[in-house]
Amino acid sequence: MVHVGIGYDIHPLVTGRKLLLGGVEIPHSKGLDGHSDADALMHAICDAVLGAVGEADIGKFFPNTDPHWRGAASKVFLQEAARQVKFRNGRIVNVDATVLAEAPKIMPHVHAMKVQIADALGISVKRIGIKATTNEKLGFIGREEGIAAMAVATVDMPEVAD
Repeated sequence: MVHVGIGYDIHPLVTGRKLLLGGVEIPHSKGLDGHSDADALMHAICDAVLGAVGEADIGKFFPNTDPHWRGAASKVFLQEAARQVKFRNGRIVNVDATVLAEAPKIMPHVHAMKVQIADALGISVKRIGIKATTNEKLGFIGREEGIAAMAVATVDMPEVAD
């Protein structure tokens, strides 16, 4: 039975941090601020995968109140989401995500992002879609104050009696 999950994440851009998206460091004058590495793309994908198996969001597994996760690589979060799928005898069918950023340009880094995400989830790069768009200079994202990401994941799991 196919299950679908949706994920969304947003982080502010600040000076003095590296910009990490999809596990890839992208040259930029600012980076995303957050408790972990603040990889909004990986966080959105993690929430999508967890949602597809009926779990709560990333904060349940990796609370931002826990000092253990300060500065943590988001790849660990994706690996746990994949483990949750496997624990339920499921299989991640695909992930599709969109990054919303006025700058920098995301598309030159998409293949590298797919490689990192596929590795973390234990699936083929061919099962991952990543797109990018701007916010047409509107709002928080349009003013280059932050970057957001949204994702959808499909997971095939055995049917379970209610």
